[in-house]
Amino acid sequence: MTDLYIGLMSGTSIDSIDAVLVEFSETEGTLQCQTRAALGHPITTEMREAILALCAPGPSELDRAGQLDRLLGQEFAAAALAVLREADIKPAEITAIGSHGQTVRHRPPGTVSTPFSLQLGDPNTIAALTGITTVADFRRRDMALGGQGAPLMPAFHNAVFRTDRDRAVVNIGGMANITELAADGMVRGYDTGPGNALLDYWVKLHRGEPYDAGGAWAASGSVHPELLNRLMADPFFAAPAPKSTGREAFNPNWLELACAGMELAPADVQATLAEVTAASITDGVNEFASGGELLVCGGGARNRDLMERLRRRLPTWSVAATDQYGIDADWVEGAGFAWLARQTMLGLSGNCPAVTGAERESILGGIFPA
Repeated sequence: MTDLYIGLMSGTSIDSIDAVLVEFSETEGTLQCQTRAALGHPITTEMREAILALCAPGPSELDRAGQLDRLLGQEFAAAALAVLREADIKPAEITAIGSHGQTVRHRPPGTVSTPFSLQLGDPNTIAALTGITTVADFRRRDMALGGQGAPLMPAFHNAVFRTDRDRAVVNIGGMANITELAADGMVRGYDTGPGNALLDYWVKLHRGEPYDAGGAWAASGSVHPELLNRLMADPFFAAPAPKSTGREAFNPNWLELACAGMELAPADVQATLAEVTAASITDGVNEFASGGELLVCGGGARNRDLMERLRRRLPTWSVAATDQYGIDADWVEGAGFAWLARQTMLGLSGNCPAVTGAERESILGGIFPA
């Protein structure tokens, strides 16, 4: 059986909408996942600022969220149509679109009395403008079953990256998360903490650049031990899994509070933030196994400084981007939401209770017919 799906994803970095056209085929129970086309659809500065403004409490939230929901739906639809043009594929050939949407508020269990997660990007608009059945709202069924609603990628990682050796898959987007794939079949995963979000914020603040290309600025600085200790003292890092996080916890205010009372060179803060990302990831990897293969995806896989920090901290692990394992590191999450849409359309579960803490496996998302 061969079918085509599109995955749409915009993460906590809010730099673009990833659109990934994936061909799935299954032979004797073995799933093959081939990326046919992929692109990053730009998010305007104005829209990014509107998204960031909704990531924290503020005035007129309901009106702003309602309008942004529609506008983002239009942009997600445009991204899907753009990737179809690139591949010269007609909408009628696509079984469904899987759209994660743009998270603007994530309040997992333990942070509020009634946990919730909110993603914008109206799937009705996506289905109407593309003519393609759209699957969306993936997190909330897991949360209804007592789970964190995130991370959602471990089930996909298990489907496409499992082998007979210990492997860990780390996605470094705005936040970072880890999937542990043990040789004995165990699957475990959780958010490890900040990924690129604060690195992007700090380099934008001090150098006017959208991101630290290759981690060059971080590499020019020195890790500040006291600041590192203050940042790593955050209770989230020591909390047991299941756990998930976002900009609600790791944001500029969190960083500024930690920096208070210290004289710090901006490049040293950048180096220290990179070390926090590396340290929080490697703590999780070392808890999992004494050695193995670490597969890295997301924007952090293109950060040479960050990859070197991981290698230094994990001398018994082979550390490489997922490119070497069959899926371009830039498009793993997009491909994952294509897979989640396929699971939903086939009536199969998409969550991993051992990861999220949900009561049971469940079909995720709602189906919005073309």
